[in-house]
Amino acid sequence: MESQDVTGLLERWGQGDKDALNQLLPAVYDELHRMAARYLRRERPDHTLQPTALIHEAYLRLVDQNSVTWENRAHFFGISAQVMRRILVDHARGRHAAKRGGSLIKLPLDEAIHGSPKQQEEIDLVALDAALTRLAEVDAEQSRLVELRYFAGLTIEETAQVMDISPATVKRKWTVSRAWLRREISRSGA
Repeated sequence: MESQDVTGLLERWGQGDKDALNQLLPAVYDELHRMAARYLRRERPDHTLQPTALIHEAYLRLVDQNSVTWENRAHFFGISAQVMRRILVDHARGRHAAKRGGSLIKLPLDEAIHGSPKQQEEIDLVALDAALTRLAEVDAEQSRLVELRYFAGLTIEETAQVMDISPATVKRKWTVSRAWLRREISRSGA
């Protein structure tokens, strides 16, 4: 489905048209599934959530979003990525609490943060979430940029469109954010 069509459905949904929501889900399902699968590939192999379950949980949370004014397709996927991140962090915290300090969900912090696949290492999702929360306290825009680029998988151009900034600013802030996260996560010992 064309980006304009998705944007139109999002606008109608935002105006309360429930039929638009019913048309939207099939139109974006494949991309949401790819996003969920990408998230879960970064998780431990025995993770109990599957991409379909993650999408369904995210869908339930998204349909409750009454205060969001959907700007466009990229904005929708940015919010979807944020919702999926919250679900996985909640799941990780629940698992951690259930195990009374047992193993946390591990997430490879790959070239999206480190810049090179050779520098891959595993960190836990809760540590990454804590670092992003600290980044949001320092610079909310950079934290949002990381969510859009790393978690939603948006391109530089899509991120610029969602954030209403130039691609050059996205590139600059992306570089700074990755360095900041590397430092924060290494300080926390994750």
